Amino acid sequence: MPDSEIDFSDIPESTDEELKRAKRVGRPATGNPKQLIAIRIDPGVLAKLRKMAETQDKPYQTLIHELLEKAARKTA
Repeated sequence: MPDSEIDFSDIPESTDEELKRAKRVGRPATGNPKQLIAIRIDPGVLAKLRKMAETQDKPYQTLIHELLEKAARKTA
């Protein structure tokens, strides 16, 4: 459903006091931000990595980072 079709009439506007108390949500700031890149990965390999990450209860991108970091340390 596009936003233009959503009926917001029953939602009260936020007061200035509510807006002052509001807190930003999202990823916490770290002292070591990662660099965003784009790579092409075979869909089967990505599916296996996602399953591996799921069994380790972590995001698949974190697992990929850890695997790449480990491989880079071996060659350094």
